[in-house]
Amino acid sequence: MGNTTSIAAGRDCLVSAVGGAHVAFQDALLYQTTAVEPYNLNIPVTPAAVTYPQSADEIAAVVKCASDYDYKVQARSGGHSFGNYGLGGQNGAIVIDMKHFSQFSMDESTFVATIGPGTTLGNLDTELYHAGNRAMAHGICPTIRTGGHLTMGGLGPTARQWGLALDHVEEVEVVLANSSIVRASDTQNQDVFFAIKGAAASFGIVTEFKVRTQEAPGLGVQYSFTFNLGTPAEKAKLVKDWQAFIAQENLSWKFYSNMVVLDGQIILEGIFFGSKEEYDGLDLEKKFPTSEPGTVLVLTDWLGMIGHGLEDTILRLVGDSPTWFYAKSLGFTPSTLIPGSAIDDFFDYIHRSNAGTLAWFVTLSLEGGAINAVPEDATAYGHRDVLFWVQIFVANPLGPISETTYDFAGGLYDVLAEAVPESAGHAYLGCPDPNMADAQRAYWRSNLPRLEELKRGLDPMDTFHNPQGVQVIS
Repeated sequence: MGNTTSIAAGRDCLVSAVGGAHVAFQDALLYQTTAVEPYNLNIPVTPAAVTYPQSADEIAAVVKCASDYDYKVQARSGGHSFGNYGLGGQNGAIVIDMKHFSQFSMDESTFVATIGPGTTLGNLDTELYHAGNRAMAHGICPTIRTGGHLTMGGLGPTARQWGLALDHVEEVEVVLANSSIVRASDTQNQDVFFAIKGAAASFGIVTEFKVRTQEAPGLGVQYSFTFNLGTPAEKAKLVKDWQAFIAQENLSWKFYSNMVVLDGQIILEGIFFGSKEEYDGLDLEKKFPTSEPGTVLVLTDWLGMIGHGLEDTILRLVGDSPTWFYAKSLGFTPSTLIPGSAIDDFFDYIHRSNAGTLAWFVTLSLEGGAINAVPEDATAYGHRDVLFWVQIFVANPLGPISETTYDFAGGLYDVLAEAVPESAGHAYLGCPDPNMADAQRAYWRSNLPRLEELKRGLDPMDTFHNPQGVQVIS
């Protein structure tokens, strides 16, 4: 970073960029708790400064300061990054907090909505619904904000019908590394647009999205079944049956399903966006019999459908407040399903291993449908063939993750990765693994070479940097 004089000059630059009231420095009182607010306590990070700009011009000025004084920059939208990448992922970055960018408007002729990256998903749903009964695909955690979610993927219950959250994005305003403010879409700055839709943290800071919207469904059936099974073999059979069910070629895109494996039980939950009669035709209760009475609710209100019972499992276990945790993910395609023997091995491993914590779970989330209808090279998101994701999550509310717990998570991952090596070539950027080697290849797959080439042109000094971002390859 240079000497004391250049540090002081860098501070002066940031103050002039956003005003003294809108920047916090390391020597501020309670800096970590009031400004930094790390989400994953397992990755301690101290940024050089946290800024709170109120316009695209102010963001451009902050980026220019960073460039002039050799700082790295990352935008923070909701701050839910598993790797604390919104804080730079390592010490010394300048954070651009997007909380002031929560604008919303609807074009009532096209139903294209303009939204700010500081808008929470919960507020977005409400705004869209009240602006003409509209909706869009995204995840189910209401406190996540759109900035990161709409630029790395955005998996969720309606994505099988409508595509990922990022597939809704039709245009962005973005601040680039040279501090220019440009608009990008399919008709202008197409390379920037490609990169933003799946790898934005390495290329710029989005200040505004224009998104296509859908008519909100008026009918849905939400289901949740809990299985308290005794033996590893019984648990394995349930997962095998689920995989066989979701792998049907003609499975309705209206059907969403999530299986959550916890320490003592397995939960099968999801939503069918249609009538009770159509839902009954799926025969879920017969295919997945359980001694516990399940919950099947017919919902006729869209905001109720998305806010009712499909809780985010992470929030249920660890809350929305910072804690110590670690996660890994793998992707499975219709041609690389998990062999039955590997599912057996998976539950045998759980049965005989010490997790070192009670706060762990594994989710199997159905994707496919409209997500897979988009060509792999159309956006930076490179997982268009994935049918379902497996995410392994371990937490410790009391302190840092122990080696025992790291080993447990790694062992779960290895059972699946060794059985289906292709699955380890898929990692979801929304569930980053900071310990993963060559992570970029797993995050962006065949799109990585193009992204590296674009990085060289758009951000040659690697101003927009995090430890697992697209790198400048000389």
